[in-house]
Amino acid sequence: MNFSQDAIVKDLVLVGGGHSHVIALRKFGMKRLPGVRLTVIARDVHTPYSGMLPGYVAGHYEYDEAHIDLRPLCQFAGARLYHDEATFLDLKTKLVVCAERPAVPYDVLSINIGSTPSFSNVPGAKEFTTPVKPINNFIDRWQRLVKRVLDSPGPHRIGVVGAGAGGTELLLAIQYRLGKLLTEQGRGKDQLEFHLISRSDAILPYFAVNLQQRFERLLANRGVNVHTNSQAENVVPGEITTAGGGIISLDEILWVTAAGAPPWLRDSGLDVDESGFIKVYDTLQSTSHADVFA
Repeated sequence: MNFSQDAIVKDLVLVGGGHSHVIALRKFGMKRLPGVRLTVIARDVHTPYSGMLPGYVAGHYEYDEAHIDLRPLCQFAGARLYHDEATFLDLKTKLVVCAERPAVPYDVLSINIGSTPSFSNVPGAKEFTTPVKPINNFIDRWQRLVKRVLDSPGPHRIGVVGAGAGGTELLLAIQYRLGKLLTEQGRGKDQLEFHLISRSDAILPYFAVNLQQRFERLLANRGVNVHTNSQAENVVPGEITTAGGGIISLDEILWVTAAGAPPWLRDSGLDVDESGFIKVYDTLQSTSHADVFA
């Protein structure tokens, strides 16, 4: 059977504007598939590139350099762009349920939405900390933090919960940027106080010992207070209580621990692992639904 160039044979829906979907849109624009209608559902039209976040925070990149504008990319690919957030999948009728717009039908679905903060059931963490994920929300909070530091005299006590690669790098980027901005204002860096909080007995727990030691020296030289074996147990405004009863007083608490998955993936009936992430084969195809990729 022959189809005209304009006939819609398959609806391919991309949920999220992550890196994989950005590449797919570019490739689709370079070589379109006849009969395939491409639709993108994205909460953030300007999608951030997570690998450039520390560099953006440090001031090495401008906003546009660290973000991808999905609108011209979708136009290039001939894709429909719905600025909305998926909240559920009706896997039987093949519908993506959205927060604001009518449900979107699909024949083949791809999910590339990134992760959500995992607060590990720590009381007060969700209410009184700034999670690094989703990144767009963090960037808004980061701009407010910069303004508060520049507009107010110190001291400013800033803590990062999570001493893996992400938390350690982010803290050093924040320290560099704020110190540079205060110096430009003629104010001293001594107005800033930094704390790195790790539940493990060392920072960078999944890295080689010699790398841990190098960063321990670096953090010590830069005056960062490192708290190891300090599992956060409770958070109230301006204060973290750790296992054993230790109290760390802070003006800003950034949460950079292991990320989780949004609950609607599990609620929709997809096969997920213990952390809620979609289980896939080597082909990135869902182990429970052959028409869903992630």
